[in-house]
Amino acid sequence: MDKKEYINRLDEQKKLQKMMNTDKYLLNFHLIPPSGWLNDPNGLCEFKGINHIYYQYTPFDATWGMKLWGHYTTADWITYKEYEPFIFSDIPEDQDGVYSGSAFIKDDKIYFYYTGNVKHIDKDYDYIVAGREQNTILITSNDGFTYKDKKVLFKNIDYPSDMSCHVRDPQIFEKNNFYYMVLGARDLKDVGCVLIYQSKDLITWNYHMRIVPEKKFGYMWECPNLIEIDNKMFLICCPQGVEQEGINYANIYQCGYFPIDLDLENKKYSLGKFKELDRGFDIYAPQTFLDENNRRIIIGWMGLPDTEYTNPTVKNGWQHALTMPRELIVKNNQLYQIPLVEFKNLRGKINKELNCNKENVELDFNFSNCKNLEILLRNEIKLIYKDNIFTLDLKECGYGRDKRSVYLTSLKELQIFLDNSSIEIFINSGEEVFTSRCYSKDLKTDLKILGEYELKDFSWYELKKIEINK
Repeated sequence: MDKKEYINRLDEQKKLQKMMNTDKYLLNFHLIPPSGWLNDPNGLCEFKGINHIYYQYTPFDATWGMKLWGHYTTADWITYKEYEPFIFSDIPEDQDGVYSGSAFIKDDKIYFYYTGNVKHIDKDYDYIVAGREQNTILITSNDGFTYKDKKVLFKNIDYPSDMSCHVRDPQIFEKNNFYYMVLGARDLKDVGCVLIYQSKDLITWNYHMRIVPEKKFGYMWECPNLIEIDNKMFLICCPQGVEQEGINYANIYQCGYFPIDLDLENKKYSLGKFKELDRGFDIYAPQTFLDENNRRIIIGWMGLPDTEYTNPTVKNGWQHALTMPRELIVKNNQLYQIPLVEFKNLRGKINKELNCNKENVELDFNFSNCKNLEILLRNEIKLIYKDNIFTLDLKECGYGRDKRSVYLTSLKELQIFLDNSSIEIFINSGEEVFTSRCYSKDLKTDLKILGEYELKDFSWYELKKIEINK
């Protein structure tokens, strides 16, 4: 879909938006698509004081379709501006979709790298070893809003010969006077891995090395981010094809990270144990970036592909959202996630009583000696802590989502954000996180709490709506 086709179809968007305006499940403090479908966040960056949030976007269909890059900006994470799509599908190498990628800032210029998707239909293909092109494409911009040309950097033939057709989602970082590109991949033996390329100029790239687990861990690693915080490195990725182990790896595809010791010069590495970033139902394809305050910010897709559960918003012309932006910090060699401090600006007055009965709220609990616990929200959402297992139970409001759990050594803190059709739970200052969509009949919080615990402190806030200007 090129820009001309997009403009010619804007009347279709207006019809979807009219339907959206009737939906009680529209989110108030999360970014959703202006219409249609949203998935992976892309190209996240702060450039000259403005945060740019691009995302996978299908404007005229709430289920699936041709992917563009949508675009929001914000300076304060509370007030946003919406723009027309940033990257259109308008060259042969991305004719079937502008897929995921990232941004890298150098010398007052933004370098955007993304995957151009091409799907051949001239005969029957398995689309694993044949029939698909995954082209790595570069554009550059001086402002984050405009660009001139697209440069194709890699085609399938340029990847190692033992790769399948699935090599995508480039991310760039700089280390020891070199630039490195990280690509998620699936090899011909159906082993998920990461490819790393090296460059001196951000344009000409040479294959450098790959990261592959000693023991197979899924058949494809999507959306890799290789990051460093406090001199510790982590490989964030989304492995597909990992089998469930008890309460772990319960989603169809995983979202998490490996601690990694990486020696790029000598092409050596050691992977630690994979840990899930989020234990909820709706989390995938997270992307991180460093803002101008040197915070490592992460945003994910509040959704998941190929699931059996559904979203009733489809009938009203839209589907999916982005998570709340969070800051990543390191504690005990583990990644913790905490909501950006800017979100405190959405708070109304502080309330201390337990009879919370508003719709869009933040709930903050501080426990001591918590042995077991049951919290009921909106008469349908249950949070249970028993025998060191914390469980989110959605029942009917999950539309096919049932239970997700995590083991905790103790439960000390809960920070819960309830939007019209989502819940985000931060446990023990971000040690564990649950992100999910939920569709309760009654949106009032109607908080009830039972169990054996000491409540050291409790407060709640009604949250204002973020402002989106067009």
